[in-house]
Amino acid sequence: MQSELTPRQKSFLEYLQKELLERGKTPSLRRAAEDMGVSHAAVAQLIKILEEKGFVRRQGRYSRTVYLLNRARETSAIQRWLEIPVIGKITAGVPMYAQEEWDGSLVVDSGIFRGQNLFALRIKGDSMKNAGILDADLAICEPRQFAQNGEIVVALINQEEATVKRFFLHERYVELRPENDAFQPMRYVFSEVLIQGKVVGIHRGPEEMNKF
Repeated sequence: MQSELTPRQKSFLEYLQKELLERGKTPSLRRAAEDMGVSHAAVAQLIKILEEKGFVRRQGRYSRTVYLLNRARETSAIQRWLEIPVIGKITAGVPMYAQEEWDGSLVVDSGIFRGQNLFALRIKGDSMKNAGILDADLAICEPRQFAQNGEIVVALINQEEATVKRFFLHERYVELRPENDAFQPMRYVFSEVLIQGKVVGIHRGPEEMNKF
């Protein structure tokens, strides 16, 4: 793939990769120009060429952020890492969490989980096991204050207890349905339930992460 590049272009791409690995981000045009011993205009031209050839992508026309692309022309894995909070306590409102409510953090792939302000909630019990959500799993959630019938949501009951269940809206009540025959569906009047998020994925152990 890099055979498409001239020696100068290849050298600049390798420089960007090295900076990303060592610093976690690509350098500014000013610093890249200084490190490479060329002008700002030359760096800008190199980025433009690499973008046209499918090796990088700029966040916006005037943005200083440059994303390196893989062979599939997707953002490289190292730039897709996203740290999200694991929430120890759910409270009403969006955003739903303050720093003191964090119970650690989880790194997810933002190329898969694309929502804004994602958070994770640790599952307690096996009431959702038939949906593939097990005790001690981390439910990856997108903040929401509404839900569609059949979606798996994080609901706050009476502003005290958070639960993960499948949501159904009826004429006179809200049904929160488990995915385990050993548990009965729960019914609440509208004022008792606050939807706080939609479950978009599950993390289990060091390597297993599934998107819903």
